[in-house]
Amino acid sequence: MAHISSIGAGMFSDLAIAVPSTPPTFANLDSQAEFDALFASEINSVGGVKGAATYVRVKNVREFPAMGTPPNIVNVPTYGQRTSQQIQGQADAPTIEITVNYVATEWGDGNILGDLVGDGKQYALRFALLNAPPANYHSTASTGMGTGQVENTVFYWIGKIEAMVVNPQLTDANTATITVSVQSPFYGAFTIT
Repeated sequence: MAHISSIGAGMFSDLAIAVPSTPPTFANLDSQAEFDALFASEINSVGGVKGAATYVRVKNVREFPAMGTPPNIVNVPTYGQRTSQQIQGQADAPTIEITVNYVATEWGDGNILGDLVGDGKQYALRFALLNAPPANYHSTASTGMGTGQVENTVFYWIGKIEAMVVNPQLTDANTATITVSVQSPFYGAFTIT
């Protein structure tokens, strides 16, 4: 299907992490087809078995941050002028913090998501912006997000799952903040067609 073409809430948006049994060569990973191939078969965090093109979804997301490359503009004060000049600088790689409703079994030690936190390894990540539920979240046209009439916009990047901080709540659901450091440029916006 095509990119999202109408105004609407992205309430079916999704974050997924590729967990193949053999990690790819990240230096050569830069096209939609190469990223799509990593997200062909979803596995569960609890009891899932890594395979050639497996991925795990980050479920129970409560809030996504802004996604994308930050601006590379620097304000420079100029003596004698009322306003600063803006010049092109170098953008810092962003850190992404995702708030999830904390389900301990998903993030427990020995489960796929729990073992990713702080392991120091790089992973391919996919953010899919969706206004309607897809048949499934595979990055394949025949069986996944390209099936039917689900408009989608997909971004890929390479990152590390740096930390998880649990936020206990006395009156609401317990939450956790997952911190992802961005190790590459963002690739996209693509659509699964």
